[in-house]
Amino acid sequence: MEFAEFERRASHVWEEIPDVYRSGVDALAIDRGDRPHPTLPEIYTLGECLTESYPSDWGGPDTTRSVLVLYYGSFRRLSELDPDFDWRYEIWETITHELRHHLESLATEDALEDVDYAMDENFKRLQGEPFDPFFYRSGEPLAPGVYEAERDVFIEIERDERASPDQRAEFRWQGARYTVPVPGEPGDITFIQIIEGVDASDAELCLVLVRRGGFWSSVRRWLRREEPSVVQAEGTATLED
Repeated sequence: MEFAEFERRASHVWEEIPDVYRSGVDALAIDRGDRPHPTLPEIYTLGECLTESYPSDWGGPDTTRSVLVLYYGSFRRLSELDPDFDWRYEIWETITHELRHHLESLATEDALEDVDYAMDENFKRLQGEPFDPFFYRSGEPLAPGVYEAERDVFIEIERDERASPDQRAEFRWQGARYTVPVPGEPGDITFIQIIEGVDASDAELCLVLVRRGGFWSSVRRWLRREEPSVVQAEGTATLED
């Protein structure tokens, strides 16, 4: 998509958003440059919400002003990496995502920053880099123990450390009961990426088995300052219902 068409499409999306949600946003700006991630390859910032607050006893669109910026160069870079890159969808997704940053600034919430953190840590996990093993808890909660980071869904399951390693882990998805094999040597935290057996549409489904140890076991690990061991595996789910 050329710059002129990109600018036209972005303006059209922006104008379709009701005025009440755009209150306090002074402009939608289009920058021709790109914004690569400082440490993660093939990751680009598509947009930003630049917010400035002014001293006041109360918050609102009169005291919190923002400018939404889209980086055309970042969109182009990602389109070169992904032949299925959907320009129109990504423009809409980025504008609404950054607008939510502004609305949460009005409400002094930081939930979206947590989601961004979860997305960055998940990328590190997939790239085999060190990552925060509990990053998924910063994602959007869908249900008790179920979290979403972008299009990845994580189901956390507590597992007794005395459980036999050849047992299968059980989980529920869309009202049905499934099981999946547990790796022969599970870690304190075990990520099992479900590669077959479950229809998750466009989402990636991942089980997170968290070892539940006894009190003294936890104390010994704390005294030794041990980091939790992390294992990653893939598994095929079996429908049990």
